Amino acid sequence: MNQICDERYAIHPNDYKHYDTSALRQHFLIENLFEAEKARFTYTHYDRLIVGGVKPVNSSVTLEPLDQLRAEYFLERRELGAINVGGAGCVQIDGERFELDYKDALYIGRGAKEVVFTSVDAATPAKFYLNSTPAHTSYPSRKVSRQEADVMELGSSDTSNERAINKLLVNSVLPTCQLQMGLTELRPGSIWNTMPCHTHSRRMEAYFYFEVPEEQAVCHFMGPPSETRHLWIANEQAVISPPWSIHSGAGTGNYTFIWGMAGENLDYGDIEAVTPRMLAGGVNE
Repeated sequence: MNQICDERYAIHPNDYKHYDTSALRQHFLIENLFEAEKARFTYTHYDRLIVGGVKPVNSSVTLEPLDQLRAEYFLERRELGAINVGGAGCVQIDGERFELDYKDALYIGRGAKEVVFTSVDAATPAKFYLNSTPAHTSYPSRKVSRQEADVMELGSSDTSNERAINKLLVNSVLPTCQLQMGLTELRPGSIWNTMPCHTHSRRMEAYFYFEVPEEQAVCHFMGPPSETRHLWIANEQAVISPPWSIHSGAGTGNYTFIWGMAGENLDYGDIEAVTPRMLAGGVNE
């Protein structure tokens, strides 16, 4: 069996208040995404987002339908985004080949029946980080290189959050049903991502942290603004963020993260801002 799937249920914020660290990790942290020659998935009940990872090494890995989908093939009613965080790889979609280098992205539209992931060199295997959401229609599959990203420069060195937001699979670049994905790179000396932070009740989100230096970690903050908690996250781990939760992190070293969203709209700016002063118990600003 080359596919493994975990399932996570939606949590009410009132229940979340009673969770200790172990419970937070159990419900929101995805620790293992990449295993040689396998596809690993977590099916969430937040907007039905699926988070996954595929690591082909000596042989290809074919995308197969999950039991949770009750579908003839994985993308019968879904769209999928893939971002390569490993060595050079390729994805074959119904016979059409797409080559992905490091940090290149690929959108795969609803209705694609055969999706095959392959590494170019087994010594430096590709690692495909995946997000998948339900889709109401079919849009063309398309590769988006890092150079084609819609880039936003935010933050400053004074507040330790200078960063480049690379919008890859978003509606300013290509059409999607509800999936949005991109990656944020922190500048040297900056540690905070998504600060000032926010919530967006019409969309959920998942973060995947990578390029975290060895022996370093990221402290990810979550929860309603008045009830925040934290999770320590290692390299190449992901965290699920409910619509009622902030999502922000501070690292003990420099890092990059991939954000993926699903939900009711595609408006990137549709957020409820939460300033540091508000997190500290100040009045709404």
